[in-house]
Amino acid sequence: MSLDDIHYQPLTVVAEHIRKRDISPVEVTEAILSRIQKLDPGLKAYTTVTADLAMKQARTAEAEITKGIYRGPMHGVPIAVKDLCFTKGITTTGGMTIYADFKPDHDATVVTKLAEAGAVLLGKLHMTEGATLEHHPDMPEPVNPWKSDLWTGVSSSGSGVSTAAGMAYAAIGSDTGGSIRFPSACNGLTGVKPTWGRISRYGIFDLAATFDHLGPMARSAADAAAMLQALAGWDAKDTTSLPTPVPNYLDELDGVYGARGVKLGVDWDYVADDADPLTIGLIKDAIATLGEIGALTQEVKFPSTDMLLKYAMPMTMAEMAAHHDKTYPSQKEKYGHWITTGMETGRNANPVDIGKGIIERYKFRGAVVSMFTDIDVFIMPVFRLGTPTWTEVRAAVAEDFNIIGKFTSPFNASGIPTVTLPCGFTADGRPVALQLAGVHGSEAMLLKVAHAYQQATDWHTRRPPGL
Repeated sequence: MSLDDIHYQPLTVVAEHIRKRDISPVEVTEAILSRIQKLDPGLKAYTTVTADLAMKQARTAEAEITKGIYRGPMHGVPIAVKDLCFTKGITTTGGMTIYADFKPDHDATVVTKLAEAGAVLLGKLHMTEGATLEHHPDMPEPVNPWKSDLWTGVSSSGSGVSTAAGMAYAAIGSDTGGSIRFPSACNGLTGVKPTWGRISRYGIFDLAATFDHLGPMARSAADAAAMLQALAGWDAKDTTSLPTPVPNYLDELDGVYGARGVKLGVDWDYVADDADPLTIGLIKDAIATLGEIGALTQEVKFPSTDMLLKYAMPMTMAEMAAHHDKTYPSQKEKYGHWITTGMETGRNANPVDIGKGIIERYKFRGAVVSMFTDIDVFIMPVFRLGTPTWTEVRAAVAEDFNIIGKFTSPFNASGIPTVTLPCGFTADGRPVALQLAGVHGSEAMLLKVAHAYQQATDWHTRRPPGL
């Protein structure tokens, strides 16, 4: 395998070459660190590059594999994590200047799990302030490698940019209202927002704990499956984590046959109310492709989200205010405008409205479970149109967050898993994505369907021009 294009090789392919000792983790890590040094000054994906640690871990991986100790498909593979994941002795900011000098005394469970899997940590990735919708004015904004004026899909902006640009084979993102799915869609990636509790949240900066999900962002479903395998599982340090067994996500992939007999559901009325004709057309093309490889499609009725979305943002902001209670408003001057506005919304939320929101949330969860009685997978866009520009997003959010969150936020409230994957491009080259949703614990099936689709299409192999 040539080092010239090693940065865009699939994670699973690189892993296999590392396992067979065709290539060294040290060589791979050196190549990716060199690419970071070359590209990141312009793309601004990394807040901290842990080059010395990465090389130490790569040498350890090489020594272990030489001795016949192989930990699995993440062993020796360079990855990165969103800067809300605690890393012992390494600055962890959560996108906030208030934590510019914070160095945790312990690792987040996801960081520990990746280390146990033998992964190589390249560094920490830029994100929005507190995982909200805007970066702190004194922090860099990552740049979308497809086109500089396009939205990066915050809050996991650095996770999306680094992986799309070949500066990591995969990354950890977090998702409270869409922040694994948004940056995956905007950067042409495959992202998994797993079932709530499938991945431990111990050792992270929360935005809104009952809405927050951690998950992998990669360049294919197979690569995401490999990383999810390392991350998933019960954690005694997080009492909200799920104790259910973790499937072997990679082993359960079935090539192009993974969609055979799967019952897909779609609600064209719900989609058509907000999605543009191009997006609808690309979703229909994807459904047709899945049909050709064995999936069965039927129309269903997606539960009404009107009442849920009315209360979802106030509930999220109230949880955010609770998380920041020790530093806000006592250090209000250190926070940016957008998060300050959200904090005030949360602190001043009407408790009766919060109570109503909780009730509506549980009613919605029940309705979603009922919808899956007759289908296995529900398919929906991520955005109403192709990747928007920053200007378009800010204008939409100023009017109503639900303009961009209608297709994503309901799955945070319900806690069910989704897989986001590319399904085409606009005429001017903006990535377009779809998401697959399933019942609680169905990540293996969703990845199997996504992988089958990616065996029949090549959207996931497209790369940003000019890099």
